[in-house]
Amino acid sequence: MKRSRFTEDQIIGILKEHEAGVSVADLCRKHGVSDATVYKWKAKYGGMDVSEAKRLKGLEDENARLKRLLADSMLDNAALKDLRGKKVVTPAAKRQAVAHLVAGHGMSERRACRVIGCCRMTMRYEAIRQDDPVLRERLKELARVRRRFGYRRLHVFLRREGHVVNHKRLFRIYREERLHVRRRGGRKRAIGTRAPMTLPLRPNQRWSLDFVSDQLTDGRRFRIMTVVDDCTRECLALIADTSLSGARVARELATLFDLRGKPTTVVSDNGTEFTSNAILTFADDRKIDWHYIAPGKPTQNAFIESFNGRLRDELLNETLFPSLNHARAKLAAWRTDYNTERPHSRLGWQTPAEFAQTFAPQRGLSLRSPQSSAPAPVAQPAKIGKTQTPSLAHAG
Repeated sequence: MKRSRFTEDQIIGILKEHEAGVSVADLCRKHGVSDATVYKWKAKYGGMDVSEAKRLKGLEDENARLKRLLADSMLDNAALKDLRGKKVVTPAAKRQAVAHLVAGHGMSERRACRVIGCCRMTMRYEAIRQDDPVLRERLKELARVRRRFGYRRLHVFLRREGHVVNHKRLFRIYREERLHVRRRGGRKRAIGTRAPMTLPLRPNQRWSLDFVSDQLTDGRRFRIMTVVDDCTRECLALIADTSLSGARVARELATLFDLRGKPTTVVSDNGTEFTSNAILTFADDRKIDWHYIAPGKPTQNAFIESFNGRLRDELLNETLFPSLNHARAKLAAWRTDYNTERPHSRLGWQTPAEFAQTFAPQRGLSLRSPQSSAPAPVAQPAKIGKTQTPSLAHAG
């Protein structure tokens, strides 16, 4: 469409002349326009001043621009949907995608590159490198001999042999031949015995250990090591700290052994704390039968898992801990209540302390309840005479 040779100011001036009494025929003769043009101007700009006419023109231009942008965006989205499911990552894939948009959607190459996010130089680039089959074969031979060497070390070997090659080019060949060094798995851990365990018939026959995690009100995480006697269901210790290593676990267990006596069997999962060298050495020195449950089978440690559920439901989910010392005090109080006040359904609704009295009534069994777990444990039981019964014979 041919652009008007009259500006808004001139059109408003012509309409002002018509309002002053000049006839349409005289205006057409004077300005060289048709009467239809004058009437069209009157319908569009009649009653406006110059500023209003300019504002109307600006709104029309803005509306046209937005319509054009919306149409372009819809076309771009339709083109990208056509490429859905195709990985457009490598330069070759980008070239194919641009060619598809140009041929299938009638886009210009410039616009197709902008939609794909591809530089136009990539479309024009022609590779001039020459493949070196000798280098490729030698790299594969070295990778077979040095299976744990990455491309950097292999690059050093090739340079020693006289191959002049850039490390980036070598890495490209290295990837094309899929010579990546396979990552090794985690360290080997003690898996213990997988034989079924019999139910304990006396105190200190079997202890269960596990960890529970919670957080303070300021967002810091802390962990709780829980220790339970599987026979009496007594909570022997609740040790809380921000970090509990294998060495710390060994120290806390040694303190419990001195107070309570050594258990025949200890049951735990395969966590790093329980499979650390410190725990393995500790169990070997103390001649303890340490039983590791199968990975992913928490039901094999059902006693401690049930206790952890009670601990979380009755204390952790009900209490806000502003500090670690506050958490330790609450854990110690809850442990005392659990052992001496809370009835246990599996013990005929006796408390764990009452049930433990049936095994050693003459000893007057009582449980201590310290106030802190750092550096001393949060909860420590009273000492019972060390059991002299040999380890259980596992079935299976």
